[in-house]
Amino acid sequence: MSAERPILPPVRLHSEAELARDALAAPLFVRAVKLARWAGPDTRVGAGGELVEAHLPAAAEHLGLPADGDGAAYASEAWRLAVDTGLVDVTDPEERELPDGAEGSSEESEAEGTATAGENLALLTTGSPQDVLSIWLDGLDAVHADATAPVLDDFADLVGEDGSIDFDALDWDPEAEAEFLDGVLGNLYLLTLADNGAGDGPVPLPALAASMIVPDDMGEPTDDILEQVSEAMMRLDDQFRLLEPIGIVEYQPVDEALMVEEGETADASAAGADEEDVTRYGMVKLTPLGLYGVRARMLEAGVDAPAVGDLADKGADALLDGIAYYPEPAARAEIQLWLAGRGTQGAVAAAADLLAAARGTDERAPLRRLHCQQALALAGEEAEPAVRAVLGDQELGGLARVWLAEHGASDVPPPPEAMIFWLAIDTIAAQLDADGELDELQGLVEGLSAQHSGFFDEVWRVDHPATADVLEAMGRLHSDKKAAKDARKAAFKARSRAGG
Repeated sequence: MSAERPILPPVRLHSEAELARDALAAPLFVRAVKLARWAGPDTRVGAGGELVEAHLPAAAEHLGLPADGDGAAYASEAWRLAVDTGLVDVTDPEERELPDGAEGSSEESEAEGTATAGENLALLTTGSPQDVLSIWLDGLDAVHADATAPVLDDFADLVGEDGSIDFDALDWDPEAEAEFLDGVLGNLYLLTLADNGAGDGPVPLPALAASMIVPDDMGEPTDDILEQVSEAMMRLDDQFRLLEPIGIVEYQPVDEALMVEEGETADASAAGADEEDVTRYGMVKLTPLGLYGVRARMLEAGVDAPAVGDLADKGADALLDGIAYYPEPAARAEIQLWLAGRGTQGAVAAAADLLAAARGTDERAPLRRLHCQQALALAGEEAEPAVRAVLGDQELGGLARVWLAEHGASDVPPPPEAMIFWLAIDTIAAQLDADGELDELQGLVEGLSAQHSGFFDEVWRVDHPATADVLEAMGRLHSDKKAAKDARKAAFKARSRAGG
């Protein structure tokens, strides 16, 4: 009976203003901004836009880094990000114009371009939070590309004397590498949202690697699989070290004492380490900015990754369809945002829109009515005129009476018997579609059937598209054998009636 469900649960993101502040505070982004403001007319860049080696010590010093190899590497990394995000504009050496009458003094000077502040630099202080986040996302893309690039130090024999690289011999598939890292980030995203956000603690790196390597139907992993998990862990360790400075993860790296030599671990069975030891194999957690960044990448790739608030400015039909399979806390938050957008003055109109959107005989209609009932519960007493207006409606009259009774309304007309049965079928159909807890569903089935003597003798006549399916489900779920048998007989009669 259920319609297609979204793959991912909705994420509750921080506000854009908070996320923009987080982006501006990301260590690598901070360094990139500092270098963009430091660059001047005398700053020289190479053919690829990189800062020339002679400027690296000064750049490192400006960033408060030591003027050694590590400081130069960090400065070079920050400069590349500044260029990739448009914080710095570089002039191609071939396009560089020399002053009138001047000639290049050497091959080195002819190979150098210049750098100036880019348009995006000013946007960091004068633009909107969306502007800042857009620039940061460009930076995330650049770092992601760096993280999936081959480590050329491991393939020194493939680098020619002129610096060229034999990519064919490198056996590197950039699309596969990017897809693997995106898959890891997607799994981390899903784990973070698990159990309505209760899974937002750090994830052991072995478990994350295993989620990409170990088949779901595999019992005890083979030695070959464990070796693949170990290799993936080491690659992810390098990648998360690169990703952490852009602000998307908090990462505790693999304990270097576990390394036998670079690229290997002392124990190939790391994925099976106990809880006390597993932290030594790396722990990673998505930050709020990371949730935003990973979701943005998934949306760009065409993945359905909903967020609470997406439906706040949509119509009532989009709201009820959109929250159909949301966890209850997320559905409640989405409804509250939707109602808040309409204000107290629009409560009656909002309730009328919700009730109109809840009508229908399609498969998802019962679940829409269930969520309509939840939304009306949050709308407040101001919605009463709209609710009373549907008391005579076959599809909505039952839930309208429930709402009025819960709000202590007087002179609520008793429902006709046919409406009672119709509401019972509709309520169970909605819960079946929502895949509720089995115990709760069983209690609902037994409670509704017990409220009316001879329930199964009458309910099969209900003119509801889900009548036969609901009665079959009641036959499976009812703990009383006689009632279960009566339900199955009633289901048969319902199907016969529908067929006739």
